[in-house]
Amino acid sequence: MKTQKEVSLEAIELLKELIETQSFSSEEDQTAVLLENWFIKNSIPFKRNVHNVWAVNKHFDKSKPTLLLNSHHDTVKPNNGYTKDPFKAIVEDRKLYGLGANDAGGCLVSLLATFAHFYQQKDLKYNLVMVASAEEENSGDNGLNSMLSIIPEIDVAIVGEPTLMQLAVAEKGLVVFDAIVKGTASHAAHPNNNNAIYNSINVLKWFEEYQFEKSSEALGVVKMTVTQINAGKQHNAIPAEVKLVVDVRVNDKYTNQEIVTILQKESPCDSMLPRGIKLNSSSIPVEHELVKAGISLGRETYGSPTLSDQSVLSCPSLKLGPGDSTRSHTADEFIYIDEIEEGIQIYIELLNKVIV
Repeated sequence: MKTQKEVSLEAIELLKELIETQSFSSEEDQTAVLLENWFIKNSIPFKRNVHNVWAVNKHFDKSKPTLLLNSHHDTVKPNNGYTKDPFKAIVEDRKLYGLGANDAGGCLVSLLATFAHFYQQKDLKYNLVMVASAEEENSGDNGLNSMLSIIPEIDVAIVGEPTLMQLAVAEKGLVVFDAIVKGTASHAAHPNNNNAIYNSINVLKWFEEYQFEKSSEALGVVKMTVTQINAGKQHNAIPAEVKLVVDVRVNDKYTNQEIVTILQKESPCDSMLPRGIKLNSSSIPVEHELVKAGISLGRETYGSPTLSDQSVLSCPSLKLGPGDSTRSHTADEFIYIDEIEEGIQIYIELLNKVIV
């Protein structure tokens, strides 16, 4: 049996390798190879589907409920603010710098270490399925959603995202709308009392002031924000329409389809079309044994405003992981070495209370 220190060191070394291997969404083939090598090194049989790498515990029993451990190995592209090489793992002052270190490499290697810890144990109350998934950052078709018909049916999940190892018991969903405000096209020199740009003023005010009725204890209100606006091609022509993009963060009191129905009925736009409705809100009851176990370890519960692979799961799911969400997608991204060590320890302590 490896010591806690050995386990943490191996996890950190894997994270360094992942950082130094480019893995933009849908381009994760090389980090998938690194993960395959990790499973081989730990003598754990695994399977791979596109760039998703997954395994089940040694004594998997179909008669038992199944717990999914999941995090992703794809990253966003580095922004222009980096002062350090985003593809070089640099350790300074107990911080490990590099693209994907915080989102969500630290979570992934911590969950892999946890899975390895329980892999050979007999008589667990839950089966374990570990999925290192692809295409989380772009909500792609070949990510975790593509694995749900391949892996065993899941009863509950822990999704590894940076939460400072606090318990995100709910997560907002997302619907993005393309909206249109119409008017009459004309020459700018002539009178026009149906200017689409002027018409959009009241529409924008409506979006700013609109309130959805249902509020959630964990997630608060539905947040709706106009994030893009586009109209006109030349200075002397009044355009026929103004295009808006509307970002709606949905609490667990509404389905995404309900949000679509409400806005298509009530918004003053001439057209309000969703780009998709698959990214639903998610939650886990605070009475669930996973949450109770976390609280007993001194963890606090909260509702997360950010989106993750929880959105494609239909079972109860808990978002939990080392690192800080506010560091995600920032320049000179980093995670503290101590956070990874603590993450592995808390994951193991949590599962000891639930599955052993």
